[in-house]
Amino acid sequence: MAHDDAVAKMADLFDPEPKTWGLRGDPHVWRALRDHLSGTDVPESVDEVVRLLRAAFSELVGIDLVGDLASSAYREQYAHGGMSSGVVSLDTWRERLMPLLAERARTLLGP
Repeated sequence: MAHDDAVAKMADLFDPEPKTWGLRGDPHVWRALRDHLSGTDVPESVDEVVRLLRAAFSELVGIDLVGDLASSAYREQYAHGGMSSGVVSLDTWRERLMPLLAERARTLLGP
Protein backbone atom coordinates (compact mmCIF):
# COMPACT_ATOMS: atom_id res chain seq x y z
CA MET A 1 0.00 0.00 0.00
CA ALA A 2 1.23 3.49 -0.70
CA HIS A 3 2.93 4.97 2.33
CA ASP A 4 1.44 8.43 2.38
CA ASP A 5 -0.56 10.24 5.04
CA ALA A 6 -3.95 9.23 3.66
CA VAL A 7 -5.14 5.74 4.54
CA ALA A 8 -7.43 4.25 1.91
CA LYS A 9 -10.97 3.51 3.06
CA MET A 10 -13.09 0.58 1.95
CA ALA A 11 -15.55 3.03 0.36
CA ASP A 12 -12.79 3.92 -2.15
CA LEU A 13 -13.20 0.48 -3.74
CA PHE A 14 -16.82 1.24 -4.68
CA ASP A 15 -16.07 4.16 -7.01
CA PRO A 16 -16.90 4.13 -9.85
CA GLU A 17 -20.05 2.04 -9.76
CA PRO A 18 -20.33 -0.76 -12.35
CA LYS A 19 -22.13 0.17 -15.56
CA THR A 20 -24.26 -2.98 -15.49
CA TRP A 21 -25.94 -4.92 -12.70
CA GLY A 22 -27.58 -8.31 -12.37
CA LEU A 23 -30.95 -7.29 -10.88
CA ARG A 24 -32.54 -4.10 -9.58
CA GLY A 25 -31.56 -4.70 -5.97
CA ASP A 26 -27.84 -4.88 -6.78
CA PRO A 27 -27.04 -1.14 -6.99
CA HIS A 28 -28.84 -0.59 -3.67
CA VAL A 29 -26.77 -3.33 -2.03
CA TRP A 30 -23.61 -1.82 -3.60
CA ARG A 31 -24.40 1.58 -2.07
CA ALA A 32 -25.40 0.04 1.28
CA LEU A 33 -22.08 -1.84 1.41
CA ARG A 34 -20.16 1.31 0.49
CA ASP A 35 -21.92 3.30 3.20
CA HIS A 36 -21.57 0.50 5.77
CA LEU A 37 -17.81 0.27 5.18
CA SER A 38 -17.15 3.96 4.52
CA GLY A 39 -15.13 4.58 7.69
CA THR A 40 -13.23 1.29 7.57
CA ASP A 41 -9.56 1.29 6.56
CA VAL A 42 -8.62 -1.05 3.72
CA PRO A 43 -6.97 -4.11 5.30
CA GLU A 44 -3.39 -4.99 4.36
CA SER A 45 -4.24 -8.01 2.18
CA VAL A 46 -6.74 -8.80 -0.54
CA ASP A 47 -7.87 -11.89 1.40
CA GLU A 48 -8.72 -9.69 4.39
CA VAL A 49 -10.60 -7.28 2.11
CA VAL A 50 -12.63 -10.18 0.66
CA ARG A 51 -13.43 -11.52 4.16
CA LEU A 52 -14.57 -8.06 5.24
CA LEU A 53 -16.72 -7.62 2.11
CA ARG A 54 -18.34 -11.04 2.53
CA ALA A 55 -19.06 -10.42 6.21
CA ALA A 56 -20.62 -7.02 5.45
CA PHE A 57 -22.66 -8.53 2.59
CA SER A 58 -23.92 -11.27 4.91
CA GLU A 59 -24.83 -8.69 7.53
CA LEU A 60 -26.68 -6.40 5.10
CA VAL A 61 -28.33 -9.00 2.86
CA GLY A 62 -28.59 -11.89 5.30
CA ILE A 63 -26.94 -14.35 2.90
CA ASP A 64 -23.55 -16.03 2.96
CA LEU A 65 -22.35 -15.85 -0.65
CA VAL A 66 -20.11 -18.88 -0.15
CA GLY A 67 -22.42 -21.17 1.81
CA ASP A 68 -25.81 -20.31 0.29
CA LEU A 69 -26.19 -21.56 -3.28
CA ALA A 70 -29.33 -19.58 -4.18
CA SER A 71 -28.97 -17.55 -7.38
CA SER A 72 -31.03 -14.58 -6.15
CA ALA A 73 -32.89 -13.29 -3.10
CA TYR A 74 -35.60 -10.72 -2.45
CA ARG A 75 -34.90 -8.12 0.23
CA GLU A 76 -37.59 -5.54 0.89
CA GLN A 77 -35.10 -2.90 2.09
CA TYR A 78 -33.60 -2.83 -1.43
CA ALA A 79 -36.96 -2.55 -3.22
CA HIS A 80 -37.24 0.87 -4.84
CA GLY A 81 -39.60 0.24 -7.75
CA GLY A 82 -39.53 -1.77 -10.96
CA MET A 83 -40.24 -5.34 -11.95
CA SER A 84 -37.33 -7.05 -10.14
CA SER A 85 -37.18 -4.40 -7.44
CA GLY A 86 -35.56 -5.67 -4.27
CA VAL A 87 -34.18 -8.79 -5.94
CA VAL A 88 -30.44 -9.22 -5.46
CA SER A 89 -28.54 -11.33 -7.98
CA LEU A 90 -26.32 -13.46 -5.77
CA ASP A 91 -24.73 -14.99 -8.87
CA THR A 92 -23.75 -11.52 -10.10
CA TRP A 93 -22.24 -10.72 -6.71
CA ARG A 94 -20.29 -14.00 -6.71
CA GLU A 95 -19.16 -13.87 -10.34
CA ARG A 96 -18.67 -10.16 -11.09
CA LEU A 97 -19.14 -7.68 -8.26
CA MET A 98 -17.10 -9.28 -5.46
CA PRO A 99 -14.27 -10.13 -7.91
CA LEU A 100 -14.38 -6.52 -9.16
CA LEU A 101 -14.00 -5.19 -5.61
CA ALA A 102 -11.20 -7.70 -4.91
CA GLU A 103 -9.38 -6.61 -8.08
CA ARG A 104 -9.71 -2.95 -7.08
CA ALA A 105 -8.25 -3.83 -3.67
CA ARG A 106 -5.38 -5.69 -5.38
CA THR A 107 -4.66 -2.59 -7.50
CA LEU A 108 -4.87 -0.29 -4.48
CA LEU A 109 -2.63 -2.45 -2.29
CA GLY A 110 -0.04 -3.00 -5.00
CA PRO A 111 2.59 -5.77 -5.11
